[in-house]
Amino acid sequence: MALKRASILLVVATASVVTLSACATLQRGPVGNSAVPQPAKAVDLSRYAGLWYEIGRYENGFERGCEAVTAEYALREDGLVGVLNTCRQGGVDGPVKTAGGRARVVADSGDAKLKVSFFGPFYVGDYWVLDHADDYSWSIVGEPSGRYLWLMSRAANPSDAVKATIMTRTAAIGYDLALVRETRHLP
Repeated sequence: MALKRASILLVVATASVVTLSACATLQRGPVGNSAVPQPAKAVDLSRYAGLWYEIGRYENGFERGCEAVTAEYALREDGLVGVLNTCRQGGVDGPVKTAGGRARVVADSGDAKLKVSFFGPFYVGDYWVLDHADDYSWSIVGEPSGRYLWLMSRAANPSDAVKATIMTRTAAIGYDLALVRETRHLP
């Protein structure tokens, strides 16, 4: 009887793991870049800090339905980077949704790689500044799996020339532009 019960538990546990793995894979979405490059250059975090507007992204579950997305970074006294992500749920004038967290710099990355935590003491999210304008007017952010991508600008509605520069550079580093979802902002 105990052996039969153990076998049933093993089957149930295996089925649960397979089901959860399948759900996680489905939720993550397609890989938009199977060969994510290392960051192109170092980042001066004091210049990177401040308000950024998301102008495009690979769609993901935690931003589904978000428009007017911003990210604000602040240098903290403890050496970490404060993170505040904000979106308008359902449209550019929808209700505000925020997520606060913190990030730590990955050693020997020229401050271009961060580990981010929004839930407790664990730093599990990768945040790589893959490239940025010399004047920090735009940046391309990704992570090692190639499933996530954020195109950021200091302006909510950058000029067509700036958008073209960001898109050209994004394609040049191997990202599939067909997967980019434009983020809407108020004019």
